[in-house]
Amino acid sequence: MIAKHEGQRLVGHISRDATEIVGRERALRKEQKVKAPAPPKQPPEKRRGSEPILEAPGASTNNDLQEMLADLPTACDCGSKRNSKGYPQHWVGYKLHLDVADGQIPISCILTSASVHDSQVALPLATLTAQRVTSLYDLMDSAYDADVIEKWSRALGHVPLIDSHRRSNGKKQEFAPHEAQRFKERTTIERSVAV
Repeated sequence: MIAKHEGQRLVGHISRDATEIVGRERALRKEQKVKAPAPPKQPPEKRRGSEPILEAPGASTNNDLQEMLADLPTACDCGSKRNSKGYPQHWVGYKLHLDVADGQIPISCILTSASVHDSQVALPLATLTAQRVTSLYDLMDSAYDADVIEKWSRALGHVPLIDSHRRSNGKKQEFAPHEAQRFKERTTIERSVAV
């Protein structure tokens, strides 16, 4: 349905976020892992140009997407996140990760365990959305503030606007005025998941 009705349309903004889904079953009990002694650390050799380059997804995108989706846990478990006032919120169940286009139209969604961090689903969700619609901007909150997510978005031909996370120095990187104006469109995802 999305490919039929939205596939030909140029989408200005894709807003990405996740919301909790409370489950009625018990949380899956996690197995205790026995820690092996860590090998001695050696400083990595940093060579010029040795940084991995993310290429735009090509013909093998569907296989890569299936592998990324297979790596995500889907069992019912415990999750927590901070609410809008900064207080921790806990639930037992799942987490629904959504990509929403302008006009609150859901384009892609992935259901995972509640304990999965939002950033772990960003790459498969962006790939799935890019297969369905052509979009210009990816709007994400500070949970997605990682270099690999930004590079992946650019590799897909999008402009990522990611709210920066406060680093150890306590400073938050601000948007340029035109980027801040575009980032206001992210409220579509908040209205879409409001219950």
